[in-house]
Amino acid sequence: MGLTARIRTRDGWAVSHAVVTVTDMTGTQVLRAEADAEGAVRDTTQLAPGAYTVIVTAVGYAPAASSAIVTASGRAEAGTVTLARQGGTELPPPGPWTIDPAHSSVAAVAQHLGISSVHGRFTAFAGTVEIAPDDVTKSRVEAVIEAASIDTGNTMRDTHLRSADFLDVERHPEITFRSTGVTQAGPDRWTVHGELGLHGVVRPVDLDLAYLGTGADPWGGTRAAFRATTELRREDFAMNYNQVLQAGIAAIGTTLRVELDIQAVQGESLPTA
Repeated sequence: MGLTARIRTRDGWAVSHAVVTVTDMTGTQVLRAEADAEGAVRDTTQLAPGAYTVIVTAVGYAPAASSAIVTASGRAEAGTVTLARQGGTELPPPGPWTIDPAHSSVAAVAQHLGISSVHGRFTAFAGTVEIAPDDVTKSRVEAVIEAASIDTGNTMRDTHLRSADFLDVERHPEITFRSTGVTQAGPDRWTVHGELGLHGVVRPVDLDLAYLGTGADPWGGTRAAFRATTELRREDFAMNYNQVLQAGIAAIGTTLRVELDIQAVQGESLPTA
């Protein structure tokens, strides 16, 4: 009996300091509980059957409200409640932002043998974001990735990926992305249109981007967080190598799923401390 709920951010992290308040249809508070370290609420207070309003609050997040029905058993299950960072319905404040590689990741996933995935990441990259002051759709993003920094956790495989069969890092040491426009796809979601330079080929690529919010950091700066995804076809960038097994299955999938988790610091440079 009582109330159960899970409090999460949009990207799946637990919100351990969330407070859940339950009111009845007259607006009277009947229950108040705090989430534990895992973002879970398990309160055993007996509630009378009926309809209630569940309000979830947490410092740094926009409040979320939902309805809940308490059954004859006195139990109410609010399920998973997702909180958005305050400011999550807009883009960060206008001006320059610098991507922080130490707190960001550039990853790619490829299918292997048709049954599993190989995960890789690039460990050396840099980039800037310019939020336009009057029209956010004119904001710009530029990034450069060192192709040789690919890391899949296997030295032999990484050496092969750096070779002419794939990235050909000797002839094409940099992977570049330059945005050409931004369109809004939802309250906190955007499509970043751009041109990706990879393996000597430049192609248009769209990034599906979620803005996760802005907040202060421990070093006196302001940070903005983003998550972006896209899919690339290797043949679009002249990477046609593959090995077909006896069963007719390609050893390596032709599609790459790219996953970006980005923190950007407000200003034209990263803090030195």
